[in-house]
Amino acid sequence: MYNRILIANRGEIALRIMRTCRDLGVETVVVFSEADRGAAYLEMADETYCVGGPRSADSYLKIDQIISAAEIGNVEAVHPGYGFLAENAHFNEVCRDCNIDFIGPTPDAMQKLGDKNTARNMARAAKVPVVPGSEGLIENENEAMEVAQNIGYPVLIKATAGGGGKGMRVAGNDLALKVAFQQATTEAQAAFGNPAVYIEKYVELPRHVEVQVLADNHGNVIHLWERDCSTQRRHQKLIEESPAPTLPKNVRKSICDAAVRMVQNADYQNAATVEFIVDKDNNFFFIEVNARIQVEHPVSEMVTGIDLIEQQIRLASGEKLAFKQRDIPCNGHSIECRINAEDASRNFMPAAGRVEQIYIPGGLGVRFDTHVHAGYDVPPYYDSMIGKLIVHHQTRDKAIATMIRCLSELRIKGIPTTAEFQIKVLQHKDFVEGKVDTKWVERTQL
Repeated sequence: MYNRILIANRGEIALRIMRTCRDLGVETVVVFSEADRGAAYLEMADETYCVGGPRSADSYLKIDQIISAAEIGNVEAVHPGYGFLAENAHFNEVCRDCNIDFIGPTPDAMQKLGDKNTARNMARAAKVPVVPGSEGLIENENEAMEVAQNIGYPVLIKATAGGGGKGMRVAGNDLALKVAFQQATTEAQAAFGNPAVYIEKYVELPRHVEVQVLADNHGNVIHLWERDCSTQRRHQKLIEESPAPTLPKNVRKSICDAAVRMVQNADYQNAATVEFIVDKDNNFFFIEVNARIQVEHPVSEMVTGIDLIEQQIRLASGEKLAFKQRDIPCNGHSIECRINAEDASRNFMPAAGRVEQIYIPGGLGVRFDTHVHAGYDVPPYYDSMIGKLIVHHQTRDKAIATMIRCLSELRIKGIPTTAEFQIKVLQHKDFVEGKVDTKWVERTQL
């Protein structure tokens, strides 16, 4: 076990990692930007270092500054959290070159799985279903049209280095494909510095189901069941739950087994999330692997009773998994709502500003992960998520009822949040019946 870890992140996830480190008796060094100077959560760290200006590019993405803080802080490992440098293979490699463990997979595994086209080929090799599409990257519009005509419209153009919906376009015919191809490649170049795209069949009304996996350095791989993340807006998740509602038992077993095969064949260690889309007939297809802890990891923790951050740290330090697949329970049902500082009535416009008052709900099976407090200034430089409200009950109906009650109790004055909007979602007949797909929010009047 490590004695001292640097946390290369901020806010909610930095505090989440610090808490587990304290439970384990591990000291923490936390970096911060000028925008986060004086934040209350930093007081929980053993040491803190400013790594630059308010913008991410000047601080949380500055590899040299973070490595300097790690060396001055005399740490043995770096935990990247999610976002920022969490899936940056170069940062991963630099850490290891400086004799600092990276709490995550090897740089090679991260790089291969981070390229969606390579990951699709790895999925095929592991006999994991992939959406029909191009065998490799698409070089030009003519090649794109040839593939689209072979697999049939509609098709989806996707950036190989993409994420968050960037570099992604749907096309329903040849003319639309030409425009979409140019838009996707241009956006991919601007967002990721890589214009490469591939094409796959567009699955209509898909659900987004992902599987949490843990793998040690000794060849052992287990899953912690699945999460349904279909309640999204523009590819940004709003509500997540575990287990996935309406997923047949045999499909659930198959999708979890497929995720384990994918990770085993990739020679992967640490925590990973294998993401799939599921069509109306419950056929599932591989999308990608997220080589880091996910925002929605608490719902898996609630149904299994396993601290995923603790497991990440133990696995990175070389420990074997302490349990077998048969030891992993799935008790009850858990739901998470991402509480974002956004105005849903104004097209979800992000809203920086001061939190004048905050009242956090409680009760049996209720958890609220946040770094926010009364007097906290939400900066305009980062993601708008300010907290995660999580509930756990023995049945999905009870979990929904408790979440509605908790969202109603939650008081965050001074800035708008998504809580009211999420109540409307949870009360909707389609959500209650588990009939939500990834485009449901965008086409439903709430």
